[in-house]
Amino acid sequence: MVRLWAKRAPMTENAQPSILADRPPVGRTLTFRIAPETDVLGALRRLRDGVSLDCGVIGIGEPVVLALGKSIPGLRTFPAMSGPACSVPSTQDALCFLLRGPDRGHVFDLTQHIRELVADAFLLADSNDTFTYQEGRDLTRFEDGTENPTGELAVKSAIVSEGKHMRGSSFLVVQRWVHDLVRFRRFSVERRELLIGRRADSNEEIEDAPESAHVKRSEQESFEPPAFMIRRSMPWATATQEGLEFIAQVESLDRFEIMMRRMAGLEDGIVDGLFMFSRPVSGGYYWCPPSENGRLDLTLLGV
Repeated sequence: MVRLWAKRAPMTENAQPSILADRPPVGRTLTFRIAPETDVLGALRRLRDGVSLDCGVIGIGEPVVLALGKSIPGLRTFPAMSGPACSVPSTQDALCFLLRGPDRGHVFDLTQHIRELVADAFLLADSNDTFTYQEGRDLTRFEDGTENPTGELAVKSAIVSEGKHMRGSSFLVVQRWVHDLVRFRRFSVERRELLIGRRADSNEEIEDAPESAHVKRSEQESFEPPAFMIRRSMPWATATQEGLEFIAQVESLDRFEIMMRRMAGLEDGIVDGLFMFSRPVSGGYYWCPPSENGRLDLTLLGV
């Protein structure tokens, strides 16, 4: 078993230890699809027995649950949606790993180990390297995750509290956004701040920002019930593209979905200002099983 670095945070007893942890210096998102006519159960057993939960967050998508003829309360496939002049795609995969480490060497070793564990049944679909930028800012240089709940509210927002073999689990949302930073930087400073709804330097909320400002579109307290979630989004960049890997842990996927629908303008026809310079290119929902004795509890999947 490979045991690698992770910074722990207070959490419920049976939750995966990285769900409420701070962002790591370096991360990697891995997603896998199911190879046809393979032993999915066997691969899940090897994963359960062969990986340390310190690796990061491990999520299981609906394709795995359906392949095994099981059901997980609250899990579904990420919904594609279209709003006025914007679209939100679904790229649902079978497995998702949010790997974390102090440097890329650790993340590389983890990737190789996980691929070997699941290779008989799962094929790598996507890999994206992420990093912490300017102490938690997006590449637009605006602070990310400002309204994250803390303490007991954080636990209630991210962790399922009831249900046999469900208590301590969580639901994961992963959605990759591609930024057009050249376009964004051509905007005046004032226009950039009005698109976000905050001052870049002070992070102060702009009271008279337009209704399309991201802060107003995504204000967690403005939903009924409130849509609190734990966001651990991380920037990413290649030689030709860059953006944000939106990552959220939620007790219920409804928390994210009602927010995404408002951002896309499906609630009132007003589209989030983010779409002026960014667009989502992927989206997946995953169930993060609880842990028991340091291993994933996959009882609900028959493992």
